[in-house]
Amino acid sequence: MSTPVQPDRAEVVEMLAAFGQRPADTVPEALGSLELTWLTAEFEQRYGVELDLSDEQFEAVRTVDDAVEVLRAAVLAAGAAGAAGS
Repeated sequence: MSTPVQPDRAEVVEMLAAFGQRPADTVPEALGSLELTWLTAEFEQRYGVELDLSDEQFEAVRTVDDAVEVLRAAVLAAGAAGAAGS
């Protein structure tokens, strides 16, 4: 069984930079809901993982670091659910 992908800050910033086609060093620390929605969809598409973020998780994301934390938790949860269904 493979280890689920664990996004790091650099990867999240890279994905956010693609939103709006901007350099990574211009990605702001604060995130809006549109950026988070896009980031979630991009992550799901890139890694073939379906993330089931609760409203509470979604609303808790205000910064890039928050996004990294929530994506990691969601990936772990998705991996655990996949392993349980095997």
